[in-house]
Amino acid sequence: MNRLLRTALLAVSCGGLVAAVLPAAAQDYYAGKTIDFVIGGNPGGGFDIYARALARHLARHIPGTPAIVAKNMPGAGSTKAGVHVSTIAPKDGLTLGAVTPGAITGPLLDDKPSTLFAANKVQWIGSANSSTRICATFERSKIATVADLFTHRTVIGGGSYGDATHDYAHMIRKTTDAKIDVIGGYKGTLDTTLAMERGEIDGMCGWDWSSAKSQKPEWIRDGKLRLLLQIGATADEELTKLGAQPLWKYVKGDANREVVALIVSQQAFQRPYFVHGDTPMEYVGILRKAFDAAMADPQFRADADKMRIDVSPLPGATVQELVQKFYATPKDIVEQGRRAIRP
Repeated sequence: MNRLLRTALLAVSCGGLVAAVLPAAAQDYYAGKTIDFVIGGNPGGGFDIYARALARHLARHIPGTPAIVAKNMPGAGSTKAGVHVSTIAPKDGLTLGAVTPGAITGPLLDDKPSTLFAANKVQWIGSANSSTRICATFERSKIATVADLFTHRTVIGGGSYGDATHDYAHMIRKTTDAKIDVIGGYKGTLDTTLAMERGEIDGMCGWDWSSAKSQKPEWIRDGKLRLLLQIGATADEELTKLGAQPLWKYVKGDANREVVALIVSQQAFQRPYFVHGDTPMEYVGILRKAFDAAMADPQFRADADKMRIDVSPLPGATVQELVQKFYATPKDIVEQGRRAIRP
């Protein structure tokens, strides 16, 4: 198992971190204020669903109960939102960001660091979910089984560079013998599922399983979604019962396995939230403590169950550590990872 994922699993098993005692002035800071929650995804997508669920419950756990206003800022695989919160927004703890794991890995794996989000220089508040992703086709596609994926030309739809549905499709194409053609440019997973229904494409890879269950439960219930591959550090019991095969069975060679392990490690911090890197640590502490409390809140959990989203949170300090370790990956593995997710 990748060392980043081992660290994440250990953190979950040990429980959340104990928050430091804060001075009275800090405890009163958020009273009467408004927090902007900038979501780097399109409305209705998986990241939007999670972030808005958190926004509905987080304020109750922040002293002073500030208002929280969710705002969508999609673009560049959520990097646009990441750059806004980390460089343009005030450093006052009143702007939260929600970005995809691809925005975190992009500065390491992309060729244009000057335009990207510096994920190792912000303060992470926590992550609501660590995940398994899927490669699946729709019922009208001729690709009905895992074997078909490796014997017939398969058209997979995805987002832009940095989106999991783009990068994972190329990763699978380059590290296995899957006969995949990738069509990028779809605006989020809902747009891609519409293309699946219209027959423009066969399916999607890198789709988060919890998002699929929330967005298209009827497809799963009625057997319209053909679950071919599951992508994660370990096998997911639910997906295994549904017949999805682990990607690891089809990755060619040890070098490719290292590359896949690097890219898949981002799933340990699947729904991460952050503030500007220069935010005073007393405010960071308040938000981290509130996030941990919200994740355990029965009202939040009931809301999550209603929306069919999985919650397996990581505390902010753990996400901070995982991001730093990711950025310490050896350069040769990073270069191979870059090549794996390029068209």
